[in-house]
Amino acid sequence: MSITHAEKRSWVLKIRDVKESDKGWYMCQINTDPMKNQVGYLDVVVPPDILDYPTSTDMVVREGSNVTLKCAATGSPTPTITWRREVPPDILDYPTSTDMVVREGSNVTLKCAATGSPTPTITWRREGGEPISLAGGKE
Repeated sequence: MSITHAEKRSWVLKIRDVKESDKGWYMCQINTDPMKNQVGYLDVVVPPDILDYPTSTDMVVREGSNVTLKCAATGSPTPTITWRREVPPDILDYPTSTDMVVREGSNVTLKCAATGSPTPTITWRREGGEPISLAGGKE
């Protein structure tokens, strides 16, 4: 921490490399009779992070047994931990023919639908090519 006299009537408290332990009330005081002061609260935000331990990783359990999964996180304010079960995407069946013949210059509509949790993202590609981008930057 450092205090500097920036201008004629201005003093500056500078805190370098702010840490969570710097959180708290700070007071600027002038020593007059009576004393005058101004108080302000410094809140320090610490980005959330998941701790490697004791957070659970891959597990194999026997069917019918009990299992406890753990997730530990740090951060300020205290992060909210949400659990969800991820279900792999499943492409829904449409008519079995995947080959189409269309006349040059005509329009064609191709459909693809998938389910999963979280909701899967669908990307269209030409065989062996890059993703096809639509107007607005979406794939």
